[in-house]
Amino acid sequence: MKVGNKKVVSLTYELREENAEGELIQKVEKDRPFVYLFGIGGLLPKFEESLKGLSVGDTFSFEMKSEESYGEHTEEAIIDLDKSIFEIDGIVDEELLTIGNQITMQDNDGNPMEGVVLDVTEDAVTMDFNHPLAGLALHFSGEILDIRDATDDEMSHGHAHGPDGHHHH
Repeated sequence: MKVGNKKVVSLTYELREENAEGELIQKVEKDRPFVYLFGIGGLLPKFEESLKGLSVGDTFSFEMKSEESYGEHTEEAIIDLDKSIFEIDGIVDEELLTIGNQITMQDNDGNPMEGVVLDVTEDAVTMDFNHPLAGLALHFSGEILDIRDATDDEMSHGHAHGPDGHHHH
């Protein structure tokens, strides 16, 4: 069986900055593999493209330029916000507004956005909404551990279920 649409794929990977010798960003081991439903658009297109057609036991190693992954780091994603929007019952949680702290906020359409606090003044909070990996070339390497057909349930829910996949309680 090969990696392709309507398949649930289990794999390990190492994500490094720039190339195979770059700084380790994330590592997924065999005891807790990454399990996903292939071909539903939940992953970076280049990631799926690079795994398509592989079989169990195959290893992979590929690089992605920043424009193929999370885009360039942009100044437009760094925004000054009025400090009052962080008030709860008229009080600002100063601990929340610690420089370097990551805060989940919402855009104008209600979509969650992760932002990092860069600066805090008396009236404003400067936040960076760039993806943490924006501007970086990425290198993935790993191994395909398992491939199986997705169930109808998994296809309708848009994600893998069962062992190591998503569970409904």
